[in-house]
Amino acid sequence: MANADLSVEDVLTAGFMMGGERLVALDLVDTVVLAGEPAVDLIESPERYAGWWELQEGRLPSGPLPELAATRRLRTAIRDVLDSQLAGVRPLATSVEDINAASAGAPSSRRLVLRGRELDAETRWHSEYGGSAALAAIAGEVIELMADPERLSTLRRCANPNCSMLFLAEHKRRQWCVGSVCGNRARVARHYQRTKQS
Repeated sequence: MANADLSVEDVLTAGFMMGGERLVALDLVDTVVLAGEPAVDLIESPERYAGWWELQEGRLPSGPLPELAATRRLRTAIRDVLDSQLAGVRPLATSVEDINAASAGAPSSRRLVLRGRELDAETRWHSEYGGSAALAAIAGEVIELMADPERLSTLRRCANPNCSMLFLAEHKRRQWCVGSVCGNRARVARHYQRTKQS
């Protein structure tokens, strides 16, 4: 699994509204837009689903495309755990179980490998047990996040009331999922209000 970065521009160009977060788990939960009725599932069609996974190449272990139902189940569990954290309430036990099951579905082990004359470390994913290495990696991100109070304290929901995106605020002042999208919308709305009042 490479540690490739995914830019906001890459995500927007691919037709997804937001994304490019350091954790694939956050990009996954943000594939459901909850700020409207009805909620919009950005990976509902087979083409969009495959497209989202293509964007994540290099950030996750390689392997077959996970089943859509398994991806949605993990996405729902992660959203519940993260929303519960932000609300200061206990998540559903089934959400915790679903994350743990996805993580255990394809266990991993660290191994040494020879690269020329150098030793290096890599992760081997054991998908022979029937699980998805990609979903296991995403579940593992959530487990690591929840176990790291300092990093977890940076979890935020976009300040735009018409947005449901989650992100980790690496800078204390960050309040928008994407400054060039929701941040600009807020600035335009404030400007409109000021000019309307004058």
